[in-house]
Amino acid sequence: MLQTEVMPPSLVLTLNGESRSLDAPLTVAGLIGRLGLDTRKVAVERNEAIVPRSAYHETWLEPGDALEIVHFIGGG
Repeated sequence: MLQTEVMPPSLVLTLNGESRSLDAPLTVAGLIGRLGLDTRKVAVERNEAIVPRSAYHETWLEPGDALEIVHFIGGG
């Protein structure tokens, strides 16, 4: 009997101008976590609209989304 592996659904989106394929389902907060970024130090634009930080955990990403993530770095 042939055993098949169940693959998680994939999510293809554009992140900072580059095509990415990620496991779905995924929220903005989940994506930021996978990237190793601090949610307090980034700004996220999804399909040309700013995503409020308070909505990161409830904003689900969809195939074809275009995201821009800006990471703020402190210094002096």
